[in-house]
Amino acid sequence: MIVDCAIYKDGHRGDAPSDLSDALDKARAEGDSFVWIGLYEPTEQEFELVTAEFQLHPLAVEDALKAHQRPKLEVYHDSVFMVLKPVDYDDAQDTVSAGELMVFVGDAFVVTVRHGHGISPSDVRHRLEADPEVLRHGPSAVLYAISDTVVDHYTDVGNELQTDLEELEAEVFQPESALPSSRHRAASTASTASRIYNFKRQVLEFRRATGPLAQPMTRLAAGDVPYTEPRTKPFFRDVADHLTRVNEQVEGLDRLMSDILQAHLTQVSVRQNDDMRKISAWAAMAAVPTMIAGIYGMNFDHMPELHYVWSYPTVLALIFGLVYGLYRTFKRRGWL
Repeated sequence: MIVDCAIYKDGHRGDAPSDLSDALDKARAEGDSFVWIGLYEPTEQEFELVTAEFQLHPLAVEDALKAHQRPKLEVYHDSVFMVLKPVDYDDAQDTVSAGELMVFVGDAFVVTVRHGHGISPSDVRHRLEADPEVLRHGPSAVLYAISDTVVDHYTDVGNELQTDLEELEAEVFQPESALPSSRHRAASTASTASRIYNFKRQVLEFRRATGPLAQPMTRLAAGDVPYTEPRTKPFFRDVADHLTRVNEQVEGLDRLMSDILQAHLTQVSVRQNDDMRKISAWAAMAAVPTMIAGIYGMNFDHMPELHYVWSYPTVLALIFGLVYGLYRTFKRRGWL
């Protein structure tokens, strides 16, 4: 559906156009005006009028309707088509969700199409309307403001992910005294591993939004994209610089996440080895009395020790001495 539609002249909003074709002709004739239409998850029928009036390329229209696109920048004969993926981070659920924002930019028009949640072009519109000096630059200013808002929100999401990663790192590397008892250790280990894998998926989802956007922002910063004013190049360079820092942060998060996962798996392996050593030590101590008792439980007639008066206490003392010696040995080596 059409969320908003207006004509902007010299940085100020005018009346909503009654006819899109007349409004576009008027904006082109005046030279300092442009039409901005905002749509939210339009159907094919709702988009037909906009497509026909602004002569949008059918391939770009198909992408705008179906969504599920990677961030990209396409240049067609009569317009420029850009796809951005705004992201939101739900701190309670530890999940990253991405929407889609498509922008058509022409000589005297801007068409924005939003799918899902995330940054709303309406918020950008209100901010630009409060700053006519920026809006006076026309469609280029709108494309810059949308890109800048999306990338700035990337920075916020990246900082939130960084904070949660530090908490997860502290959990993995907590001191031995703070570890749960062996009875609850298996459940805790499985929970930590699940959180690490889930966090890695969220970082991957974030990277899918930020990584592919680098090339389009580089092209805009270079100033070789039609329907963008040369005066906006420094602004796009600033957005590209912010995006580069975000991508570096995402790379760092991913590498650190892999290191934390490897460290966690190593810790699990070490704890399992400790448990196996303890089990082996107790089994060895249990084997000594079992072996001695087995020998004297064979009931042979010709066993000279059976008829000694001190045989029973001697065997008990021998069992105790051997088990105690094994216990001290294992304790000294850290097996118990």
